[in-house]
Amino acid sequence: MLEIKDLRDNLQGVRDALARRHVEISFDAWVELDARRRTLKAKIESLQYEKNRASEQIALRKREGDAVSDILARMKDVANEMEGLEAEIAVIERQAQTFLLNLPNLPHPSVPSGQDARENQEVRRWGETPIFPFRPRPHFEVGERLGILDFNRGAKITGTRFTLYRGLGARLERALTNFMLDLHTGDHGYEEVLPPFMVNEASMTGTGQLPKFEDDLFRLRDPDYFLIPTAEVPLTNIHRGEILDARILPLSYVAATPCFRREAGTYGKETRGLIRQHQFNKVELVKFATPESSYDLLEQLLGDAEAVLQRLSLPYRVVALCAGDLGFSAAKTYDIEVWFPSQGDYLEISSCSNFEAFQARRAQIRYRTPEGRVQYPHTLNGSGLAVGRTVAAILENGQCADGSVRLPKVLHPYMGGCDRITPCRMA
Repeated sequence: MLEIKDLRDNLQGVRDALARRHVEISFDAWVELDARRRTLKAKIESLQYEKNRASEQIALRKREGDAVSDILARMKDVANEMEGLEAEIAVIERQAQTFLLNLPNLPHPSVPSGQDARENQEVRRWGETPIFPFRPRPHFEVGERLGILDFNRGAKITGTRFTLYRGLGARLERALTNFMLDLHTGDHGYEEVLPPFMVNEASMTGTGQLPKFEDDLFRLRDPDYFLIPTAEVPLTNIHRGEILDARILPLSYVAATPCFRREAGTYGKETRGLIRQHQFNKVELVKFATPESSYDLLEQLLGDAEAVLQRLSLPYRVVALCAGDLGFSAAKTYDIEVWFPSQGDYLEISSCSNFEAFQARRAQIRYRTPEGRVQYPHTLNGSGLAVGRTVAAILENGQCADGSVRLPKVLHPYMGGCDRITPCRMA
């Protein structure tokens, strides 16, 4: 959520920053609401002053033995008027809050200008893309031929965009998850967390999923919980409503969880395979930082996610998202895109963002400086990595002419010494 003071003192600057996102937002209604609220507040303060003076007059009259009925009658009118004004303020504040909750974050000045993904800027590439003496197959064909991915039975059990992993496919998913967790906790200094996979409305609102993206979420009816779309939600909400000590910052958390997304509006896009699933596993990285250090930590978080692909020997590139392609809550984002030979292109496997104080303000996460000031930390998060997409990238980049798939060396211990997946008969 944006700072109200910025809207009041620098509304044109906010308009200009949001214009870089290529979103049309009218602030006229909010300006009227804010002005009306301040007018009503002034009236209440004036009435409160009158009440205080009346209390003094009542005490004085009683000491002198004079009647106070006229003052009491007036105070009854004042109380009724104040009650009406406070009720109107409550309505105005709800309307203003709804408006503020639907405002996206402001892009950082370093974010490149642009309208959509076509204007994102490539930062760097790593690794050599493989050359095959045959036409590389897409990962879903590779997986089905190996007998480790069963899309038909996944759809039979639940519906479209659900997958059944089998045998070494299930082992590969588990191996990747354990490898990523070991890397991030052992080498990168993250604390591992196993959070709830369901969260309440306040948690979704705190990280920016609600109210804007409710159509993308799976919501339970009884009780009124949501299945998490990413571990970013429970990890960030660990400290919702808390005041942290600046001396413990930065905080770094990692969690491996299933993620649940409706993928509303994406039908027709990569509907086959593991790229867009309603349920998938992901290892998520979250940091809490002081504003002074957050952008250095964004580069560090990005490097932590890149390290996974480097250890797996998977070629990738890093892209800086332009202002028009930023996510709702992000001030700056890098995407990591891994090479998919069957498409001859890079596809997103991680998104690393700095939200600055946007989420902290919504979730009322604060910290106390050594000087005693209370302010909002910056929150950051990134995929480290999306596990299903990593499986898909391994199947495509490691495929061989005989239908087998070579596994990255770093995974051999996690696979019980297995270095290759060969076709097997599926029951």
